[in-house]
Amino acid sequence: MADLALIRTAALEAGKLALTMRAAGLKIWNKDGGSPVTDADLAVDKRLHEILTAARPDYGWLSEETIDDPERLTRRRLFCVDPIDGTAAFLKNKPWFTVCIAVVEDGLPVCGVVYAPALDEMFEAVAGQGATLNGAPIQPSAAVELNDCAMLGDARMFQHPEWPQPWPPMRVESRNSIAYRLCLVADGRFDAAVALTPKNEWDLAAADLIVREAGGLATDHFGRRFTYNAPIPKAPSVICAAPALHPLILERVAHIGRP
Repeated sequence: MADLALIRTAALEAGKLALTMRAAGLKIWNKDGGSPVTDADLAVDKRLHEILTAARPDYGWLSEETIDDPERLTRRRLFCVDPIDGTAAFLKNKPWFTVCIAVVEDGLPVCGVVYAPALDEMFEAVAGQGATLNGAPIQPSAAVELNDCAMLGDARMFQHPEWPQPWPPMRVESRNSIAYRLCLVADGRFDAAVALTPKNEWDLAAADLIVREAGGLATDHFGRRFTYNAPIPKAPSVICAAPALHPLILERVAHIGRP
């Protein structure tokens, strides 16, 4: 698929730019909501916009670091981009940040890449064609129970005393990039990832496709599949897991109300 080659090339260039700017020293400030942003976030966003919209001028554009233009809602296809997902890791010289690019068509991702430049890991997927890591096919784990599973999430959340049914002992770890968390479930290094706070479409679109094409499941905590290019581009939560674990997690979070 021509779009895959395009977004792969763009992600590689973006990742190189991010690493170069981090090595040179970043300028950092806070957005209105308090989350950190750097000059590299904006530079990578600008470069991706230049590359992608020049190649596909008829596609819409939705990115974390670009002021949202509702004109995108009129486009059948659009790029859904997070120039640097996991800015906190990026700032701390940790490797768990990613460049995320998806092509969304009629509300669903049809092509996506999640690139972790510090690790040189390129996750890719095209709808109906499976998912790969650095060109090799990937699949989720065969885990069938939550007890002792490898879980990505907030350990304090799982230990909270208000859960109707306490979570069993699990090996809980965290990664800053939500997209990278989903990809680690897609390739079986972790069994599941749970985030019960809202996530933006640009965090999810590429990784959602990669998970599904690998054979895993990714939904909100009501079990609903994500759709994209919505007027308010947010999802209420993320439950991503190997096929046997996904329904077990949904059972445990079923009491949580709608936002």
